[in-house]
Amino acid sequence: MRMVLSSLLGILIGAGGYTFYYARGMSYLSDDPQACVNCHIMREQYDGWQKASHHALATCNDCHVPHDFFGKWFAKAGNGYHHSTAFTLMNFAEPVRIKSANAGLLNANCLYCHQDFVSEITAHRVIHDEELYCVRCHNRVGHGPSR
Repeated sequence: MRMVLSSLLGILIGAGGYTFYYARGMSYLSDDPQACVNCHIMREQYDGWQKASHHALATCNDCHVPHDFFGKWFAKAGNGYHHSTAFTLMNFAEPVRIKSANAGLLNANCLYCHQDFVSEITAHRVIHDEELYCVRCHNRVGHGPSR
């Protein structure tokens, strides 16, 4: 029985290790935007980012994950799980669209980085929070034209 369990554990660890290597898993632990194009489906977003105004100032992680240590790694783990599941099972829609929780993170990061510029808007607004969504008007800032 021990031999069977050891063999199964070895197969699981080996398959998991190979999958992590094949999927360039270490790259997702970095802040390198190249990690985002490990999946071909993100090529258009990456190409657009290279032409966008924030290219020289912000990487994917600056906009798409929280800035605090635990929040960043919690978001990366959650996104990694959801992305790997969706791409492995081919269970995703094209074109890819940001989910509401990640859109909230994105907006919070816009407000965080640009707080000096938007402090009067956020302090004295008469609109609801869901209406204060930066990329509604500034949709080409992070991902400019990809062509």
